[in-house]
This record gives sequence, structure tokens and C-alpha cells, in this order.
Amino acid sequence: MSPTDLYPTRRFDEPRLIYRTEDPAVWGRPADGPLAQPHLDAHQANGFTPVEQLLTPAELAAAQSEIEQLLHDPSLIGDERVVRERTTDEIRSVFDVHKISPFFAAMLRDDRIAGVARQILGSEVYVHQSRINYKPGFGGAPFEWHSDFETWHAEDGMPRMRAVSLSLAMTENYHFNGSLMIMPGSHQTFVSCLGETPADNHKSSLVRQEAGTPDHASLRLLADKHGIHQFTGPAGSAVWFDSNCMHGSNGNITPFPRSNLFIVFNSIENSLVEPFAAEKPRPEYLGSRDWQVLN
Repeated sequence: MSPTDLYPTRRFDEPRLIYRTEDPAVWGRPADGPLAQPHLDAHQANGFTPVEQLLTPAELAAAQSEIEQLLHDPSLIGDERVVRERTTDEIRSVFDVHKISPFFAAMLRDDRIAGVARQILGSEVYVHQSRINYKPGFGGAPFEWHSDFETWHAEDGMPRMRAVSLSLAMTENYHFNGSLMIMPGSHQTFVSCLGETPADNHKSSLVRQEAGTPDHASLRLLADKHGIHQFTGPAGSAVWFDSNCMHGSNGNITPFPRSNLFIVFNSIENSLVEPFAAEKPRPEYLGSRDWQVLN
């Protein structure tokens, strides 16, 4: 029996705003992990938690070196987990980095990362998705406004809003090179999107998302209510954000690339079912169904 769909999307003629009542943004307590009560309260209210410096200089240098190797790894040429920009041959994203790279597989198990995810979600966790978002200089394309949960719910079958993402800066994130923007508090409202999910939608949406993007009227309403916060900071800084945060980023026409490691943790109590608005689940590297608890 399929679970009740609390967040219907891509099935109506008009957009709907559904207030989040069943799923808190924070499930754990201060005793469960590294974050103190004020941080947890702020995360519940805003939907995100910034971290000024998550990695030590040595750890950051090692991570940057690992990313450079992945971006130039000849064994990944033609691999479907590598997504390239529409107008150039530049790499846009590399998925499954925690499976491709033993270095990142070990790093994300650190208590500063997996421990925080377990605390926020109040349970054991697994990696739903991991990737490097590499926004090259002179042409890195934007990521349109969206809620990740809308896609994970519609196309992967994630039942509830019990997932959290970590965006870890691997390069300096300036306000002018396409850094992350979030509407604070927007995680409390689910925007039901228009249009059915095309077959194999991921093949085009990873380059430019169209299905699952909110209508302009809903975006304006959320922006007027919540405003927009832009995350900038040095390499090694990070931000945790709720799966339903409305977020996006501008393109990068500057000479300065913007590279971030992106890891999605899902609660083991929120494992995937059949997609709620797609004919079949997306590939494993986009929404893991073969999950392993992170110890």
C-alpha cells in the first residue's frame, strides 16, 4: 500500500501552496550531536545553518586535490554521472562522489558531517545523493529556483521532508560568481508545481530544470514574505539546509569558478517508495534506493 501523499505536485492545473505541518525541520536534540540548542532553533526557523569553517586547512587542501583529480579523471569520460554544460564541454556536476572517491566516502562519515545530519534528522542516516557542483568561470549556467524535496518526492519517491543537505565550498563563494541563495523560512511552504514529469526527465533537468520549477507568482509571494539570503564565504565554509528550502543560484560570467561539494542525507525512517509523480524512479546515483547506514 502506497503511503499517503502529503505533498501532491505536478497534477493540478493551478499551483498550490501547502503549509508544512507534519514534518519538523529539526528532529533531534542538543544531546544528539554537535549543534547547540540556539543553532537547532535557528535551523527550525530559517531552514538552514551556516558554518564559518567546516574543514581544517589541511583537510581542505586534500579535498580540493581530490576534486581536481575527479574533474580530470579519464575513466569518467562518457560516464552518465558526469553532467556537462549545455553550451560548452565544461563539467557542471559529478554525481556519486562518495562512491567514486574513497576520500569523500571517509570524509562524510566525520561527526562534523554525518553527526550533524543524524542530529538534525533525529535518526541514523544514509546518503541519498552526492555530487560536486562545478560552476566554471565565463559560462557556468544558473540553477533555477526550486525545492529539492519537490523533485525527490515527485521523481525519487521520498515520502516526507526528513532530509538535509550540506553544501561545502571548495572554492571562494563570492556574491558575483553564482553562490547559493535561499529564501529563509520558505521550507515551511511546499509549492506544488505545474506540468507532468516527462519521461527520463533527469537527462535534461540536470542541465536545465524545467519540470518541478515553481511558478513566478508563488516565487514572488515567498520572496516578498521571506526575502533572499545569499551565502558567500571562503573555501571550507559550508551551509546545512532543509530539503524543502526554496533556493537557486545565478550563472557565473566571472573568471572565478565556484565549486561546491553537495551531500544529501536522508533518514533511514524516510526511505524511498515509488515516485509520486513519475513513471519510474531516477537512476541510483540521483536517488539511492540501495542505502547503507553511515556509522
